[in-house]
This record gives sequence, structure tokens and C-alpha cells, in this order.
Amino acid sequence: MADGKSFIHEVFDEELKEGGRCYGKTVHTRFPPEPNGYLHIGHAKALEIDFGMAELYGGLCNLRMDDTNPTKEDVEYVEAIKEDIHWLGHDWDDRFFYASEYFDQMYEFAVELIKKGLAYVCELTAEEMSANRGDTKTPAVSPFRDRPIEESLDLFERMRNGEFEDGKMTLRAKIDLASGNFNMRDPVIYRINRIPHHRTGDKWCIYPMYDFAHPIEDALEGITHSMCSLEFEAHRPLYDWVVNNVSVPCKPRQIEFARLGITHTVLSKRKLRNLVENNLVSGWDDPRMPTLCGLRRRGFTPESIRAFHERNGISKVNSVVDYAFLEYCLREDLNKNAKRAMAVVDPVKLILDNYPEDQSEVFVTENNPEKPEDGTREMSFSRELWIEREDFMEVPEKKYFRLFPGNEVRLKSAYVIKCVGCDKDENGNVITVHATFDEASRGGNTADGRKIKSTIHWVDAKTAVDAEVRLYDRLFTVESPDLADCNYLDFLNPDSLKVITGAKLEASLANTQPADRFQFLRLGYFCADNKDSKPGHLVFNKAVSLKDSYKPGT
Repeated sequence: MADGKSFIHEVFDEELKEGGRCYGKTVHTRFPPEPNGYLHIGHAKALEIDFGMAELYGGLCNLRMDDTNPTKEDVEYVEAIKEDIHWLGHDWDDRFFYASEYFDQMYEFAVELIKKGLAYVCELTAEEMSANRGDTKTPAVSPFRDRPIEESLDLFERMRNGEFEDGKMTLRAKIDLASGNFNMRDPVIYRINRIPHHRTGDKWCIYPMYDFAHPIEDALEGITHSMCSLEFEAHRPLYDWVVNNVSVPCKPRQIEFARLGITHTVLSKRKLRNLVENNLVSGWDDPRMPTLCGLRRRGFTPESIRAFHERNGISKVNSVVDYAFLEYCLREDLNKNAKRAMAVVDPVKLILDNYPEDQSEVFVTENNPEKPEDGTREMSFSRELWIEREDFMEVPEKKYFRLFPGNEVRLKSAYVIKCVGCDKDENGNVITVHATFDEASRGGNTADGRKIKSTIHWVDAKTAVDAEVRLYDRLFTVESPDLADCNYLDFLNPDSLKVITGAKLEASLANTQPADRFQFLRLGYFCADNKDSKPGHLVFNKAVSLKDSYKPGT
């Protein structure tokens, strides 16, 4: 929208004004993740909407674990979700809940529906229920729909007491078997499932279905606006039916928005778990994963992720965003905020033949030209340096302006040097490059004003710090690995990770702490790995390149 507002803002504005549904009320939203995996970049969109709308309208946002299905739930995921939300800059104060806290009340509401003649115990198996679901011209069928209320009450209690095996019976809402919305054709609201729950243990062997539990949770917490992704739009009539037919204290409004799609990755939690459990990645926090912990480990910032979602906006139309735009947002943030440093990833020795062997000096340079307040740092310089192997070519290609015999280049912030040759091993590999330096060019400026076409970076060999560098590419080789008629694993990129040992860093990085971010001049933006890196054993992940052809709107 031209004013920067989405359709959700319009709903809020309309309902909060005098005479509106929420006039005089405090906006109250909730973020309800299922604790069966780690949050990914798609969840971050929902998270930013839920917490962001509450913040914008001076309201509240609850964090609620949707733990109604104990099959894959674990406390590990609960703690990870909390960490990710805090990392993005949001907090829920004391409003942290579990759906399982309401199991007793949900059971009583189910009993209430039975007593009202609005729910019944059904003995159709899942297969039989599917076979009797009907179609657009044929109503669904359930031979148990007219079961007496007292009989359903008795059977439902016995279901709770564990008298029946899994799948033997369900509790179904009694709505409309002929409804054009199949979600309203007497949906199952309780099923038997003998799996211990990570919080309630073996107390329950029946669990509520999401479409029954979620509106009750919202209503009990006083939620005004329950925002969810677009696939729940067809479920909204059932949401409203539940809150209108049980004695909950308020009636929230469900609003749907389009989910985030992004190229070169998958956002299905099931598929991401498969990658982890089959050791196709190193874990949920593998820097190639679209999980928030993976992006954080790679070097993404909270600011870049928030900017990404803000610029994509909120819509009712599903779309796919280029992964390059996510990288663009990160690059933009790091360009402003990351300190600069020099590192050589693929080193070869450079010897300045006319530089005194026992001499060394110091150059002072800015940590970040974009932020003068970040100060300066000192870089030592001596006769032997490390440079990138690709910055020397004995027989230069056309338009190659870096080091080759007879050519001059500028050493960043230091001197102009002239290449005079190289040494090779018995296999013909270059092991040392030789050059002379122009003493009058300190700082990189020539006294006679001659033009130098290329500037290269370097690291002092006397003080260099060793490091491991991990270079990342897309996890999948195609834009849409989720193609319906293909196996997404067939598109895994075998070159998505390249590990380089023996990289050389300037001495100022010796005490780099995990998660510190830098622009390595000419190479890209890098982040000290938050798990493996430590002083004495530095490990850097490449977060994003310095430049990309991607421009917003292209």
C-alpha cells in the first residue's frame, strides 16, 4: 500500500476506532509455534507480524507453545524457540503459555458440546471416515451421528480413561455433513493417542485436534486478533463455530496472510528435520539451513531479517522471494555496521626483496569508514607478507591487472610494489612471489602521480593469525526444490560447503569472539562461528559476498 500499511493494519484501525469490535480494548496477539522443530525464516514472518502488530498498537503478545500433538515435541525445541525470539528483539514478559495447560478445560468444553448435542463419539476408522467424506455433490455420512448424548458422554469418558485402543474412536463436532467447506463436515475434535506428553506425561491418552484447541486457547488468553497463514482461511468458519458454541470468555478474530516462500531452500519442518536426522547437514543450526539459528550462525543479523520481512510486506497472495534479496538485506546492514579487516583465504608468500629484513612498521586504518565512532586499528607490515594466490599470475590473462612480472600494484593502505618474479616447487606450483616496494609510496600514493590499476590486500607473515574458513553456497541447486513431482533431496548441492584451513588473518583478529562479524576486504562478510570458533582456534563462516547483481525490484 502507498502509505506503508497492509490489509491487517486496516483491520486493526477499523476495529479499534469508536464503535469497532475492539474499541476500548488492548490489542492482544499471540505467537503459537509447535515445539517440534526449530524456527525458520518463514516462522520469522509470522513472529514479526504477531509481535510487531502488538508493539505498533501498544498492545501485548503472548508466546504459546502449541503442544497438542506429543509425537515430535521436545523441550529442546521450546528453549530454542525462546532464544530465537529474543535474538530477533522481542519479549513476552510473563505471558508464556503451553496449550497443554488448557487440556482440562478443553476436555470440559468438549463435554459441553456433547451435552448441547453438538458433538458425538464416532467409531469410524480414519479410512472409513475418508471413504464416507462425500464430495461437492454428496454429503458425508456417519452412522454414529445420532448417537444418544448420554452414550457419547459415557464413551468419551471411557476414551479418556484409556479403555479403547488408538484409532478405535474419535469425538466429532456435529455441524453440517453437507457443507461445501469440508472442514465443517463434522470434523474430528479429539482422538486417542497413547504417546507420553513432554509436559503432562501419561495423564492423557486423548488429545484435542488443532482446529478445536487453538480457538479455545486464544479465547482463554483474551486474544483480540489471531493471525495465521493463508491455508487456515478455510478453517476460519470452524474457528468461529468453536468460540461461538463453548462458554469461553471472549471471541477472537482470525486473520490470514500469505506465507513466505523463498528460492533455493525448503521451509517444510518435516523436510528440514529429514535433513538433520539423515546427517545431510550438521544440525538444525547448520549455516546452510533456513532456520533462524542457522542464519544466526552464518552471520545474519536480527536487523537484516526484520528488514527483509518489512520490505516484503504482508499480503493475501502467496509468492516466492529470491534468496538473493535476503542476502541483499544482510549485505546492506553489514556494510554499515561490520568492522573491516584483512584476511587471506588461499595464501601464497610475498617477499619484498628490497625491504630490510629486520624492519617492520605499523599502518593505522579505520575499522569502518561508515562508522567513524568505531575507531582505528593498527596493522603491522614487514618484508614477508601473505597475499591471495589468485592475485598473482605468472603469465597474465587479458585485462589481468594484479601481480605479474613487471607489473605494479598497490598494497592496501601500505606501498606500491612491482613484481619481479616467483619461486616454484618441483611440480611447478608457485610457492613464493617476489617484488620490490617503492619507499616513496607509503600510504599507497605514488610521488610521480603514475596510475596504479589494481589494489590487493595482504597480511603480515610475522604476526598473521591462522584460521579455518567455511565458504557456503545454496543448499539446493534449483530455485524450487519443492517441485511436487520430484524428490527435493535430488537437488542437494554437493558444493554447498567448502572448508579451507590455513587461512591467514591480520593480528587484530586474534581475540575475535564467537558471532563477531567483519568485512574481509575484497572477500566478503564473515562471522566467527558461534559454536566452533574461539581464540586460538578461529573459525569464520562466509555470510555473504561483497557485491551481487541483485537489486530490489528486479
